[in-house]
Amino acid sequence: MGQKVHPGAMRVGVIHDWKSNWYTDTKTFADYILEDVKIRGHIYGKLAHAGLSDILIRKDKQRITVDIYTARPGIVIGKSGVEVDALRKELHAITQKNVHININEIKRPELDAKLVSQAIAEQLQNRVSFRRAMKRSLASAMRSGAQGIRIQCGGRLGGGEMSRSESYSEGRVPLHTIRADIDYGFSEAKTTYGRIGVKVWVNKGEIMPEGYESIGTKDTRLGDQDQARRRRGGAAEGLGASRESGRGRSQDREGLGPVRQRRRGEGG
Repeated sequence: MGQKVHPGAMRVGVIHDWKSNWYTDTKTFADYILEDVKIRGHIYGKLAHAGLSDILIRKDKQRITVDIYTARPGIVIGKSGVEVDALRKELHAITQKNVHININEIKRPELDAKLVSQAIAEQLQNRVSFRRAMKRSLASAMRSGAQGIRIQCGGRLGGGEMSRSESYSEGRVPLHTIRADIDYGFSEAKTTYGRIGVKVWVNKGEIMPEGYESIGTKDTRLGDQDQARRRRGGAAEGLGASRESGRGRSQDREGLGPVRQRRRGEGG
């Protein structure tokens, strides 16, 4: 078995930033981590129905700033900000520090892996067929502009006696390409048969370093270049590649000049 690495953790410090930003000495390090766990646990428990995607925490000496990313900001804020004020008071009681909360709306929830996995889990709990739920999410993500998406469900699918896992994917999801912006989300559906785990990987494109310009046009990504080359009649894939290259041996191959066929009887 290969070792599974979280796609977000693999890209921290390269294209992604840490989800908690603070600095402290070794004496209070464990207390700060426990404080983060309590803050996130309380927010996820209270706003589980609000479509939460991510929680970012920044800490100073006497102040904590919490950024909440959600698909339904109206539920989090409440009528004239009542819910946010109540949440701020609860976090103040947990941490004994001044808490500032920022609410950020996610414009396209179809491209957020956490929200996609939550949506599939809700459908599974409502007795929707798992294949239908997975394929519907695949189609909506690709329609919204994703470079690729992969969805995996595992557990007693369809109420079967033996648990199994099934996965569907569309587009390209290069997990080992560090510059590829891979979003990963996991949710659990609590069905009458038991729990079903839902994993989602979404490829949002590639994040290039500053000042980088691709060989072709500026907005062309690596996968688009390959597709354009195939459309122009370049290198084909699979068994067809050897057949096509065999038919046109005399053509120029990547600037190496024409390749001359050798006949029987020629010396050398």
